[in-house]
Amino acid sequence: MTNDIMTNQTIHVVARFVALPDKVEQLKTLLLGLIEPTKLEAGAIKYELLQNQSDPTDFTFVEEWESAAALDNHLASPHLQASIAKLEGLIAVPPDIRRYSILAAIS
Repeated sequence: MTNDIMTNQTIHVVARFVALPDKVEQLKTLLLGLIEPTKLEAGAIKYELLQNQSDPTDFTFVEEWESAAALDNHLASPHLQASIAKLEGLIAVPPDIRRYSILAAIS
């Protein structure tokens, strides 16, 4: 049995944003605004925004991209750059953005 996961070279991203306690709704609105334009981007496979159930200031994007080039195009996109410019004053710490490759999965 071969492992199809190993031949899948998609890029997975986990991007965490922590809102200032009095800026939760503003950050949520800003981050939700990224969903629709990102869905239209070439190479976007998955782009989910999660909010921590026990800490409402904690938001995380879970993303999957066809390639590093597709991710790089997303990172340079006008809608993402405009949102990044609006983060100051909304977040408690700098965003934590990490790229991953799948080693194993259940689906």
